[in-house]
Amino acid sequence: MKLAVIADIHGNLLALQAVLADIDRRGLTRIINLGDVVSGPLWPRETVELVQSRAIPTLRGNHDRWVGEGGEGQSDAFARDQMDAAQAAWLHGLPPTLHPAPGVLAFHAQPDDDNAYLLEEVATGRLVPATAASVAARLGPTEATLLLCAHSHLAGMLLLADGRIVLNPGSVGCPAYADPTPPPHVSEAGSPFARYAVLEIEAGRLLGCEMIALAYDHAAAAARAESLGRADWAHALRTGLMPFGG
Repeated sequence: MKLAVIADIHGNLLALQAVLADIDRRGLTRIINLGDVVSGPLWPRETVELVQSRAIPTLRGNHDRWVGEGGEGQSDAFARDQMDAAQAAWLHGLPPTLHPAPGVLAFHAQPDDDNAYLLEEVATGRLVPATAASVAARLGPTEATLLLCAHSHLAGMLLLADGRIVLNPGSVGCPAYADPTPPPHVSEAGSPFARYAVLEIEAGRLLGCEMIALAYDHAAAAARAESLGRADWAHALRTGLMPFGG
C-alpha cells in the first residue's frame, strides 16, 4: 500500500491545499495526519474544515490538545478564538495514536508524550539529530516496526539497531519556529516549502519513501501572518528560518 503522511499544518490552509492537490495528482487515496492542525496566525477554522471535509484520519498533537483546552500561548489562543466550540472539541477529542496499517504506529511526538522530541535533541539553541540509541530508549519496546512521528517539523528517517524505522515527514505549514521552553531553541527547515512524505508499506515493512518538499504561495501565507502582527511567523514562512535563529 501507499500512504501519504502529513503533519504540523498549523493552520496554513494554502500549504495544505497544495499538498492535497499533489496527493490527488499522484492518485493516492490513503492519508494520515500526525497532528498540530491549527495553531498559528493563519487560517485555523478553514484548515479544520478542509481536513474534516476530506475525512483524513488525524491524531492529536500537543497544540491540538492545548487549543481544545482553551489556548496555551498566543498562536493557540488565536486559533481557538477563530473556531467554534465543536471544532475545538473535535481537535481535543482526536486520538493520541493511530495504526494506519499492520505493523505501523503513528503518534505526534513520542508514543506516550505529545510534547517531547523523539528524533532530535536540543544543542546550542537548536534541534540536532539524536543518536539511534537515545531514540530507541525513548521509544521503549513496540510491536510496530515502522513508527511515524512529527512535532519537530524536521523531515527525517532513522533505522534503529533492532530494525525498526522511525520517520518524520516534516511540516506542511510551519517551516521554522522558536520554542522558549527551557532550554530555549529554534527549529529551522531552511526553506519555505510544504513538506510531506509518501510511503510504500508491505506487512509493516517500509519498501520505499519519498520525502517531498513542495512549492506553494508561501508569500501569501507570510502576508497573512504579518497582517495579524506576527512578524516572526512571516519571516519563518518566507525563509524557513527564524529571524534570530543564528
